[in-house]
Amino acid sequence: MEQALEHFQLNGKPLSCVPYGEGHINLTFLVETDQGIHYILQRLSRAAFQNIPGLMGNIIAVTEFLNQKSTDARSCLHLVPTTEGAFFHRDEAGEYWRVYDFIEDSICLQAAESPEDFYQSALAFGRFQRDLRDFPADTLCETIPDFHNTPDRYRKFRCAIEADRENRLRFVKPEVAFLLEREEEAGRLQKMRESGELPLRVTHNDTKLNNVMLDAVTREALCVIDLDTTMPGLVAYDFGDAVRFGASTAREDEKDLSRVELSLALYETYVRGFIPACGGLTEKEVETLPLGAKTMTLENGMRFLTDYLEGDHYYHTAYPEHNLDRCRTQLKLVSDMEQKWSQMEEIVKKR
Repeated sequence: MEQALEHFQLNGKPLSCVPYGEGHINLTFLVETDQGIHYILQRLSRAAFQNIPGLMGNIIAVTEFLNQKSTDARSCLHLVPTTEGAFFHRDEAGEYWRVYDFIEDSICLQAAESPEDFYQSALAFGRFQRDLRDFPADTLCETIPDFHNTPDRYRKFRCAIEADRENRLRFVKPEVAFLLEREEEAGRLQKMRESGELPLRVTHNDTKLNNVMLDAVTREALCVIDLDTTMPGLVAYDFGDAVRFGASTAREDEKDLSRVELSLALYETYVRGFIPACGGLTEKEVETLPLGAKTMTLENGMRFLTDYLEGDHYYHTAYPEHNLDRCRTQLKLVSDMEQKWSQMEEIVKKR
């Protein structure tokens, strides 16, 4: 870490460098210098990201674009340049490092402590969409190719079913049937993307509350962080993933499925913040937001089940049925969305 920090233009000499946050992909550290300045140092995961120069190119372009529009230094991430004038450093072992200015007087919540926290995250991600409306999304690389190409996710799912490497298919036939019955509907957004019916946008693709920094005093949204999966996509992806995670009444791995529901109150809270904050969405984009929630929930359930069938090599698991429990919560959430579908659509229409 000390060797990596030597390659960045820091204000002062590093005094400490300690682990920071609860991320599971990159290694993250909080750095303090003898000038009292704080920075975030990260070693990027080569396992998760196959094209780190492309990923960093996306982040450089997006943050520069956002910073040109910003009047508040805390409203956007700021990369610290290297001594060579770049914005990331590759060491002799092939590891990639970057440094951000630390966002002072801010907090990051792992879960909403009130509906207002969820509302603030909706404002943050809506403004992210608004501020990048004029950015040429097609110039960004796909940091994870086909990330939300749901038909391709189904292709991989069918391969896992056919292979049944771990002889687990016999335990999950109802879940497999549930997913396959909804395959056509789950592919609608991708078809609309390919036809141009929905415009390509810059999307964050990990719209959880813990990727929003809030002001430590006012609890108002300051800044969207973790831009590693920022790439071309659909607004419905970002809306849907936020609702899938934030408007559920239970944990993602809850075993008691009777506790798993879509909270219409929280769903309405997110709609009330997100759509006005975005501004400029097409009518078709707004109309397909509920479908985004259902599709992202189906897709995540399918990804959990695919990993279960393949032997749990992608997601970290704490016990043998962990991915299966995660899958079942997502499918229960889809079922509840279907029961509340007319209300979900009406809430979006009222917006």
